[in-house]
Amino acid sequence: MNFKNTKMLKAILLILFFSIVANVQSETNALGQQIKVIGQKDNSDEKQNAYKYTIWPRINNGYQMKEKPSRRIRNFEKWYSKRPEYVERMLARSEKYLFYVVGEVEKRNMPMEIALLPMIESAYNPIATSRQKAAGMWQFIPSTGKIYGLEQNWWVDNRRTVMEATNAALNYLEKLHKEFGTWELALASYNAGEGRVGRAIKRNKRNKKPTGYYSLRLPRETKNYVPKLFAIKNIISNPKKYGLDLPEIKNQPYFEVVKVHKNIDTQLIARLAEISIEEFKLLNPQHKRPVINVKSVPQNINLPYQNIHIFNYNLHSYDKPLSNWSSYNPKRKESVAQVAKKFGIDRKILIQVNRLERRKSFRRNSTILIPNKDAITTYFPSNVNELYNYSSIITHKVSRGETLSHISDKYNISVKDIKEFNELRSDRIIIGDTLDIPK
Repeated sequence: MNFKNTKMLKAILLILFFSIVANVQSETNALGQQIKVIGQKDNSDEKQNAYKYTIWPRINNGYQMKEKPSRRIRNFEKWYSKRPEYVERMLARSEKYLFYVVGEVEKRNMPMEIALLPMIESAYNPIATSRQKAAGMWQFIPSTGKIYGLEQNWWVDNRRTVMEATNAALNYLEKLHKEFGTWELALASYNAGEGRVGRAIKRNKRNKKPTGYYSLRLPRETKNYVPKLFAIKNIISNPKKYGLDLPEIKNQPYFEVVKVHKNIDTQLIARLAEISIEEFKLLNPQHKRPVINVKSVPQNINLPYQNIHIFNYNLHSYDKPLSNWSSYNPKRKESVAQVAKKFGIDRKILIQVNRLERRKSFRRNSTILIPNKDAITTYFPSNVNELYNYSSIITHKVSRGETLSHISDKYNISVKDIKEFNELRSDRIIIGDTLDIPK
């Protein structure tokens, strides 16, 4: 063998060796991402490889908004970094919803910063309620929610849904962006109202001043709104810089939709899916009663992705009634005692289940729940509060000079929720009346 052939053979052997090493050190997962399987030198390499399975790189790659460095952004970065427990709790809470929100933002080619907006609005809490009557992780007020098709009635409040509220929020933000031309102004309008932002722009035009977000005279909350979002964005982009760790939220669906064709108790759904009732409520916070009410249209419920087959299997094998509750619309002048007798249940139970304390008759056009024996055994009296998705109830006695707004501010609950919970038809309250306040 001559020198040239020997040299060529060595080259081939070297190529083969490094090819084998490369194949041993890495493999491709189902998402087409590279992960190390052996040969990691330290834990940081392992963590970096695990990181590729999380949703954070996908989010970081989707940012579109250009940051204008400001003191406000730096201040909020400091504020969040000094509260690692709050940030970690907020990010962990987003695990159930983030994959869906990110996917919807991507479909519309919107800035990925929008997927972080619920962190500013509600800390990604779908059961959050503000003093301004805004509800859900996107914080829709009742009127705007209705405009964007979010149903609000005795059974459900779709401002709290994951999918419907997300799509409504993105529709609204797209509309605002089209109207105002920039995402900063769209976000400001989402927070303060398009009327207020529009007036601020007109005022600056009259005074021959710039009309961008940073040049407008806006409420303090709105001036802080975009800087807060950029602060969260920067922390997620580089958590180590701020002394924080991101939870490893998987880049895969957390939940899947199941259609319900018959009335079914929420407790039973949780049991058949082999999840806690708390988990069910976090994925389906829009449902206000202990039974999913199906009229003519099937209802959607969300269940953890990995529990779908379990639920379907258990449901197929279940041979008992799906619901222990029925709804009833009392007739005019029909008393509580008459309805209790009609359905053969104790009057006190009917009162407690429907929050009818100190009431002998029903309000006009009201709806009530009628429990059967199994429901009574389950809920009365120890855990009746679970019917309403609240952990505790405070009784408030109305004092002289108090209004529902005063009481709303005192307990950090919307006037609408107080009225619904106490079945009030107007804002009028009487001195000495007692109100149940859910907490």
